[in-house]
Amino acid sequence: MDLGLNNKVAIVTGGSDGIGKAAATTMAAEGAKVAIVGRTQEKLDKAVAEIQSESKGTVIGVAADVSVESDVQTMVETVVSEFGGVDILVNNAGTSSATTLEKMTDEQLKIDFGIKVYGAIYCARAALPHLKKSGKGAIINTTTPGGKASVPGSQPTSLSRASGISLTKSWAGELAQHNIRVNTVCVGVLKSGQHRARWEAANAKDPNYSLEDHWAVVGKNVPLGRIGEAKEAGDVIAFLASERASYVTGTAVNVDGGTAPVV
Repeated sequence: MDLGLNNKVAIVTGGSDGIGKAAATTMAAEGAKVAIVGRTQEKLDKAVAEIQSESKGTVIGVAADVSVESDVQTMVETVVSEFGGVDILVNNAGTSSATTLEKMTDEQLKIDFGIKVYGAIYCARAALPHLKKSGKGAIINTTTPGGKASVPGSQPTSLSRASGISLTKSWAGELAQHNIRVNTVCVGVLKSGQHRARWEAANAKDPNYSLEDHWAVVGKNVPLGRIGEAKEAGDVIAFLASERASYVTGTAVNVDGGTAPVV
């Protein structure tokens, strides 16, 4: 299927690994010009080379801390200077952080909201003039089903992801007049760098515990019977960014193998 992304300009935060990298790869393969964003240029350069090799597309890496508004403004200016505008913004930066009310610290809250909520706001605000000029702009926020239905001990991530879902609905209504669509992908358990790091820690204690063992353990409670691939979320993001989803806005799509207790 032709997604209608040829020559569109996309910014993907958290784009050097996992879901962001997968979304960037799919969009680049579909002809989009993609800028991946992360805090470490070396890691971005490696990801750019891998995405270009797989997609044969146009990709650049721009280092920025999305929790710092001046960084975000400079990043967007760099992308516009390189590609001429912005048509698509994927707010994907962030990692999982989960604890209880009694154990949660102000620092955990500050870091989590700084990246996932303030970061998304800073990026959307900086990209908005260019998304308006696009005439067919799209914002996709990565959140989780936990933002819809929290479980005990899931804060601050469930809290910040609920904020992301709320922002998605608000922005969809506000920006529809500019033909800017806003959706969120609520992602469940997927193969990712942070899960591989957890396996490495477990494997250091038990060398017989293989990565496949880890994927089986992590995915055992998923109704589809397996852990998801980053590409499976990345492809949904690319679809929502595309002309094929031109009448879809203000929606939250679960990509979680059926785990969420809510639709």
